[in-house]
Amino acid sequence: MNFQQKLDQFLITPPSIPDLRGWKRFCVEFLFFGIKEARSCLFVGLFFLSIFIVPKSGIWIIPRYDALLIIAITIQLWMVFTKLETWDELKAVMLFHIVGFALEVFKTSANIHSWSYPDFAYTKFLNVPLFSGFMYAAIGSYIIQAWRLLDVKIYHHPPYIFAVIISLLIYINFFTHHFLGDYRWYIAATVLGLYARTTVIFTPYDRERKMPLLLAFILIGFFIWLAENISTFFGIWKYPNQITSWSMVHTGKWSSWALLVIMTFTITVFLKHIKKTVYVPQ
Repeated sequence: MNFQQKLDQFLITPPSIPDLRGWKRFCVEFLFFGIKEARSCLFVGLFFLSIFIVPKSGIWIIPRYDALLIIAITIQLWMVFTKLETWDELKAVMLFHIVGFALEVFKTSANIHSWSYPDFAYTKFLNVPLFSGFMYAAIGSYIIQAWRLLDVKIYHHPPYIFAVIISLLIYINFFTHHFLGDYRWYIAATVLGLYARTTVIFTPYDRERKMPLLLAFILIGFFIWLAENISTFFGIWKYPNQITSWSMVHTGKWSSWALLVIMTFTITVFLKHIKKTVYVPQ
């Protein structure tokens, strides 16, 4: 058992501390929650650290985007071979990669041009660097890891058929709003109704805590929006209004990311070992 596996085992079954109450309990639970969140973000953290470290000029003769692809694949394989991630989880992560990459190809096409990747790369396909799909895969990786480490359970999840339909509508709207109008807020209103009673149960230390699942979607979307601001600041990709100088990504993107998290969450739910902890009212 390697160090990371021992750390995971320690986090999942931490030692008991007698007479833990009040502010001491709060501090211990907050500490363990922070460590578990950081561990869940292992792929996210390492991948985005590489964004900061790899210079715009690339590494030696390897262009930046190609270097980021090599790093992302290396991290992913390392997590599998050290058993920090299972092969089934890797398959799910690659599904997120494909779904995200398809969206990237459409959004960066000449007719749409929502954003662009300005740097040269050998591993560009239809003007999109292959590493970009890993940014979406990172979201799935986080959800999968957090689900296990925090022993997540979902209560009052809407019927699966409704969750799948709303996820498909979210994804389709990312494409069709350029031609048929943006129905994001109608979809968001439907999401509020579907998930209004849904609660996520998680265990930071030794007691279960709960919060509305909708709040979790919003918070995750917010942190992705922050990461997007950092990535555009470093010029990984650029929106049209950032071509001449950097400016903050519009806050409206926060809602887009929150909706994308819902879609990613729905895919994650259908992982065999996770679906057992999702309770749908009959």
